[in-house]
Amino acid sequence: MNDLKEETLPLIVHSNGHADLCTWAEGHREFIEARLQQHGAILLRNFEPVTTSGFEQLIRTIAGEPLEYCERSSPRTQVSGNIYTSTDYPARKRILLHNENSYQNSWPLRIFFCCVIPAERGGETPIADCRRVLARISPQTRERFIQKGWMLVRNFNDGPGITWQTVFQTAQQLVVERHCRANGIEVEWKDNGRLRTRAVRSAIVKHPQTGEHVWFNHALFFHVSSLEPGIREALLEEFGESDLPANTFYGDGSPIEPYVLDEIREAYLRETVSFPWQAGDILVMDNMLAAHSRAPYAGVRRLLVGMAQPIERQDT
Repeated sequence: MNDLKEETLPLIVHSNGHADLCTWAEGHREFIEARLQQHGAILLRNFEPVTTSGFEQLIRTIAGEPLEYCERSSPRTQVSGNIYTSTDYPARKRILLHNENSYQNSWPLRIFFCCVIPAERGGETPIADCRRVLARISPQTRERFIQKGWMLVRNFNDGPGITWQTVFQTAQQLVVERHCRANGIEVEWKDNGRLRTRAVRSAIVKHPQTGEHVWFNHALFFHVSSLEPGIREALLEEFGESDLPANTFYGDGSPIEPYVLDEIREAYLRETVSFPWQAGDILVMDNMLAAHSRAPYAGVRRLLVGMAQPIERQDT
């Protein structure tokens, strides 16, 4: 993992501790937009601390109305409006690099993190430039994913994982079917109200503003090989590969080779950059140019998250 360097993401913008963030952002919209497209992420530090409502207003100032967390894949707590906690996941667990909602038909172009309480130890949000990740992936692997895409298979209400009622924020099967039909997701209802979905997505997309191609998917994140060995073995023994809470394949349903998954892991690892959080920090990210993750931590850690500026897959 790289140490934070001036020439890498994120670009760090310091204040004297007395500047109001929303006022500053209002007067620096063009600067923020240009630097996001260049660096992929901006860390705003030493500004006046913001409240939850101030964080929400900052998002509106920079990127428009905060978005609802739809088609969920991780547990979060709604704090206010469309401001959420970062993933409510055990502190000892590492969360792999990913681009928010890259498995969906639409996703936020902007994602914001606000550090309310940094962890006593660990708890960083490592990030990586997805342009550079793509450049590290071999032409052969890139071409395979271009030709086949990738498939996400999810199983709900079989045991572990969040329910389809939580994921789709409804208890009505017809509402789920309507959403999935509109978003290119295949639905299979199993007995006892259980649900299996399949979605085939592109693994490499073009940024709608810069025109650059980026590695943008959850192919490694949701693959069974990314689980801790003990958890992986227990889930496979109980459910088998077809009924796992989540797993990924090539878009034609064929398995992704272990050496390809290792290649992707290495590309992410070589491009990972980390920095320690400070209370009051705001991280503004281009969700397509940069992936994010979470390191394990000790003690209390509280980060708020908001997303904005929806992008449709057809526009990339």
